[in-house]
Amino acid sequence: MRPPIGIDYTSAVRQTAGIGRYTRELLSALLALDDGRQYLLFAAVGGLPAGRWPQERDRLLTLRPSLRFRTLPLSDDWMARLWHRLRLPLPVELLTGRLALFYSPDFVLPPTMPRTRTLLTVHDLSFIHYPDAFVPSLRRYLERVVPRSVARADLVLADSAATRADLIAHFGTPPAKIEVLYSGVDRRFRPEPQPGERDRLKARYAIGDEPYILTVGTLQPRKNYPLLIHAWAALADVPPLVIAGGKGWLYDEIFATARQHGDRVRLIGFVDDADLPALYRHAALFAFPSLYEGFGLPVLEAMACGVPVVCADDSSLPEVAGEAALLVNPHDRAAWTAALARVLDDHALRERMITAGLSQAARFTWDRAARQLRSAFDRCLNL
Repeated sequence: MRPPIGIDYTSAVRQTAGIGRYTRELLSALLALDDGRQYLLFAAVGGLPAGRWPQERDRLLTLRPSLRFRTLPLSDDWMARLWHRLRLPLPVELLTGRLALFYSPDFVLPPTMPRTRTLLTVHDLSFIHYPDAFVPSLRRYLERVVPRSVARADLVLADSAATRADLIAHFGTPPAKIEVLYSGVDRRFRPEPQPGERDRLKARYAIGDEPYILTVGTLQPRKNYPLLIHAWAALADVPPLVIAGGKGWLYDEIFATARQHGDRVRLIGFVDDADLPALYRHAALFAFPSLYEGFGLPVLEAMACGVPVVCADDSSLPEVAGEAALLVNPHDRAAWTAALARVLDDHALRERMITAGLSQAARFTWDRAARQLRSAFDRCLNL
């Protein structure tokens, strides 16, 4: 019998948003495929809140009862120190046992045995494009470790054609070694409201009855929130601006800019996955001015919920949004004010954007992504 396919599930249990959410969604869709394959999930679970790992493990077992697990009682920081900063050559197979393939959905590969095939997802190279938007220690770590992991991997998955082009241009990665695997939109993101959801939003996040402009993403410089706040403030008739996202890093300017506008700019923090669809559905407009994205899943989630989208015209975002969004230079504050006003005021335009957005979002599914991931496993194993 062939050894199992090992998958690093650490980000899924340690990160509530971003790559953690990507990994949970993609792996849940993979495990739901009835293919009889043997998978082993590896996770560094040290220091997690009580119950988080057992609950997630039990959820996964409902999808694939034959699933196997190996955990390390260390934090992900300690794991990174041992494997990537100190470069201790301790192969992951010492913990997992023999593997046919090891897949990491989070930028870096651990040491592996020579006979183990390796697959890696690289979401973006924002640390190269916008180095000042990162804490220096994190940027230096990524600059060292990501190129090494990409060079070692038998196959690399990129979130978008834009990220694929970056890997070729900045790392010299052979084009034949990179596949684009798009993310999906979960079926819970849909236009139809659920009973009582607006009241739930009001109670949990202090969102009133007014329509609001929404943006979603971790608070960090790359999300370009100060520009959005200034562009929003220049509107003639200003609805509230709601910024949903947990604290990331270097976010002081975001809070300082928001404070200039009192409670009209609402930083509501991390929003539970169960509440996200409702938060999108009740927005008048979704704005996404990010300076750089490897994919930009919130754009599609907003579209799937029937909300018109204005987003930046850089990196992967034109690729993901297609012709369903208004695309705006993320450095042009006046253009953002004009685009926001246009979508808010032009009812016919809004309806066209909503219809186009629903069609665009429907092109991206986690089932399709999972089937492509399974094909990538086959390609690696047959290399």
